[in-house]
Amino acid sequence: MPKEKNNGLRHHEDNILYLGELFCGPGGIARGALSAAIEDPSYKIAHLWATDYDSDTCETYRRNICPEKPESVICNDIRNYDLKKFQKFGSLDCLAFGFPCNDFSVVGEQKGVKGSFGPLYTYGIQVLKLYKPKCFLAENVGGLRSANDGKAITKIFNAMRAAGYRIYPNLYKFEEYGIPQARHRIIIVGIRKDLPLDFKIPSSKGFKVKTCKDAIDNPPIKKNAPNNEMTVQSSKVVERLKYIKPGENAFTAKIPDDLKINVRGAKISQIYKRLDPSKPAYTVTGSGGGGTHIYHWKENRALTNRERARLQTFPDNYVFYGSKESVRKQIGMAVPCEGAKIIFEALLRTFAGIEYESVEPNIEE
Repeated sequence: MPKEKNNGLRHHEDNILYLGELFCGPGGIARGALSAAIEDPSYKIAHLWATDYDSDTCETYRRNICPEKPESVICNDIRNYDLKKFQKFGSLDCLAFGFPCNDFSVVGEQKGVKGSFGPLYTYGIQVLKLYKPKCFLAENVGGLRSANDGKAITKIFNAMRAAGYRIYPNLYKFEEYGIPQARHRIIIVGIRKDLPLDFKIPSSKGFKVKTCKDAIDNPPIKKNAPNNEMTVQSSKVVERLKYIKPGENAFTAKIPDDLKINVRGAKISQIYKRLDPSKPAYTVTGSGGGGTHIYHWKENRALTNRERARLQTFPDNYVFYGSKESVRKQIGMAVPCEGAKIIFEALLRTFAGIEYESVEPNIEE
């Protein structure tokens, strides 16, 4: 049983961390945060406000995270919003911001802080300076480490420290934490410098590897489950898939010439790639055209959005709003709920003074 100690920081009735979220997406971080539970049940996280620029995404968040407070989700481009307006929702204890990764992804031009999306992290910094929450959680892709020849991540870390926080960055390989998907993300936890707390990276010890097949088939998804519409595959795609074995893609499989992909320079490993039922899924993405929708290990088809949501550990009663393509994007851009939950539970234990199994961070500051 973890040991408890009194750090003199909070009173019993003051153990709730109220969460504000920039670039909230459909609610993967929020779902993980709100479901986080530790040995002392008085420590928990509660929703305060959230914002995103996409209307479908905001509707998904409202309906699933805070249906009783729909006005607390602001659908607006953060670049055109007065950040001082957040104060009307009350005192902010924790900020989450999975700042857009478009300019930091390894797949793409990797413009980093010089791109149109890269500078959006600065709005998180502004909120930290304005409201001085006790802690924060920021998320981005592993490619952040190499953007701008490594200068982007240094610039972001320095800005977080200058805002008044000790930071604890780590590259989390979520498949090691029982998430049925190989998803590698940099998560930066920050704790305000005046607080006598030291966050530790939660260990993956004790988590069992979960295969994509187990996640999708156990228990079976009900036929009438929300967001479970099948994609209509063309006869050519069906024929092509017949030649692709589990774990193979359109370039590694032996495919007849008339069914091959003839796109110059295209060798992306996820094109028409079948899942390997004995392993976690490859990374669920939110963008990309035909051939990137993740393909069933046995059936000659792309996964449904509900199956993709299972790989992102959303429960089956989590309903996504918008067109099928909008929902695919929302699911792919999200943080796996159960992955976020593990990190928020470590954060709650830090505030509660409860020790937990930890590892050294794998990112040098």
